[in-house]
Amino acid sequence: MKFRPAAERGHQDYGWLEARYTFSFGEYYDPDWMGWRCLRVMNEDRIAGQTGFPSHPHQEMEIVTIMLSGSLSHEDSTGSSGVIQKDEVQVMSAGRGIVHSEKNAAEENAHLYQIWLLPNKRGIEPGYNQRSFPEAARRGKWQLLVSGSQEDDALHICQDATIQRRIFSAGESEDVLLKPNRGHWIQVVHGEIQIEDQTLQTSDGFCIENNSSYLLTADAESDILLFDLP
Repeated sequence: MKFRPAAERGHQDYGWLEARYTFSFGEYYDPDWMGWRCLRVMNEDRIAGQTGFPSHPHQEMEIVTIMLSGSLSHEDSTGSSGVIQKDEVQVMSAGRGIVHSEKNAAEENAHLYQIWLLPNKRGIEPGYNQRSFPEAARRGKWQLLVSGSQEDDALHICQDATIQRRIFSAGESEDVLLKPNRGHWIQVVHGEIQIEDQTLQTSDGFCIENNSSYLLTADAESDILLFDLP
């Protein structure tokens, strides 16, 4: 078990972008937090209105964007384009190479998590997809957002991993099962929870492995991301 307090993450404020880095990224380097299992990047970004990322390249990475508020437009070198909004998730498989841009065309800030996972196959065809995941469908139950299985009703990534999201009511708890040789990363979008004897609050992270199960209890209404990783 390892706790990643939100206040200890890397921080960069570029004026148009305020970013919090769970793992080493860009100019921020922490040898103790280079990633965990196949999870390489967990950035919480706030992008000012009428700004964004100009065209830039990626290779050999599965990139997942979870919009918390606002909107972000996407264009890439495969010809794909779209606008991702609150409660939507975007997956971009960089594969052997892709160039894309992300712009916040609105006046309000965009708030999101951008997540990078290492793929389990290299040199694949680049791809892009997005989908809406209604809030009501994750109240009191796990909502599958992303999966490495084509059979699951979720956005597909090239990795044997899943990302789920759930809103717990205050006082709600669950004994979460963890399969052998797997690890769970828990990211608190907002709220306060207990995992075993550890308290997690908004934007805190926690990883757990080598357990068959663990108890998760919400002290307040809490929005949680759960990563199941090989």
